[in-house]
Amino acid sequence: QVQLVESGGGSVQAGGSLRLSCANSGYTYSSYLMGWFRQAPGKEREGVAAISTGGTKTYYADSVKGRFTVSRDNAKNALYLQMNSLKPEDTAMYYCAARPYVGNWYLAPLNQEAYNYWGQGTQVTVSS
Repeated sequence: QVQLVESGGGSVQAGGSLRLSCANSGYTYSSYLMGWFRQAPGKEREGVAAISTGGTKTYYADSVKGRFTVSRDNAKNALYLQMNSLKPEDTAMYYCAARPYVGNWYLAPLNQEAYNYWGQGTQVTVSS
């Protein structure tokens, strides 16, 4: 069955770094667009980053541009999120998600409704 399993979360001080990973199985990973989302307590889930099937195109929420980097390794069915210069406001549960490729995906790369496979999440806590 389809599985997306996040790992790499933890607690870090402001200014620190973490690298999240997402292991994928049960579907043709290389054919799917991938995204990272997060949800802080009491807030709506929001899009963080998205990446094309081949990894050549990436998109970021304004709040993380220049600090986070999304990447993928299709040979390993793996998705990554390198998070640098972390801030307390980055504290959230982070989820990876997959959506089928469509030609105009770049018009709304972080549209959550388009993602149909989701992981269980990994917690990131940034202290000041």
